[in-house]
Amino acid sequence: MSGHSHARTVKSTKDAAAAQRSKIFSKMAGELAIAAKGGGDPTSNPRLRMAIDRAHSFNMPTTNIDRAVKRGTGEEKGAALEEILFEGYGPGNVALLVEGITDNKNRTIGEIKMAFEKSGGKLAGEGAVRWMFDKKGAITILQNDKPKDELELIAIEAGAEDIYWKKNGELELYTDPTLLEQVKKTLEEQGISIQSTSLEWIPKERIALSEKDSTSMEKLFATLDESDAVQEIYANLVT
Repeated sequence: MSGHSHARTVKSTKDAAAAQRSKIFSKMAGELAIAAKGGGDPTSNPRLRMAIDRAHSFNMPTTNIDRAVKRGTGEEKGAALEEILFEGYGPGNVALLVEGITDNKNRTIGEIKMAFEKSGGKLAGEGAVRWMFDKKGAITILQNDKPKDELELIAIEAGAEDIYWKKNGELELYTDPTLLEQVKKTLEEQGISIQSTSLEWIPKERIALSEKDSTSMEKLFATLDESDAVQEIYANLVT
């Protein structure tokens, strides 16, 4: 089974102090604006619908959400945003993909390069790491009292291509990106509680790190997270 490990940059700060709230909302605003470029109606734009659901999970005010969506559709003015994807290696030769949203690509490149260098990692050229991952729909199922084999069967029958049990007992299942909403709906009809749905880079294989390299990797995650442009960090780590 292919599993994945990534630092969900926004999610990791969900319970942070109020001082971090503006940073969370800023990252979410970028995600909403980019998603809204595909259309401002969440009923016909699944990516926007997921972004709005996520923003609500962080208690982002509705006015902020609406403003970010309008920025994406062009109804409100703002600096042009673009998506970027960095590839690199971290401690222990861990493969990393870093997704970002920025209005200044050159500035962001400098920030990401410095973050890697400070933490014993290095950026790689385009395509050097991406081949180790597949873009998939990802669904995390909340822990419940169903036996593992029963949950696995329900997930497979709902359309999951692959499943992965995390160390904390959560079940993650992976789907064709175009079938994500369909699989989610089928699971909910079966009475399964969904913790989150997203589109993610899933590694084809996972590796474990030594304690020393794990500490260095956490430092790299934290340093990358300092950049307002960084949205998600994906790594081929065992979780």
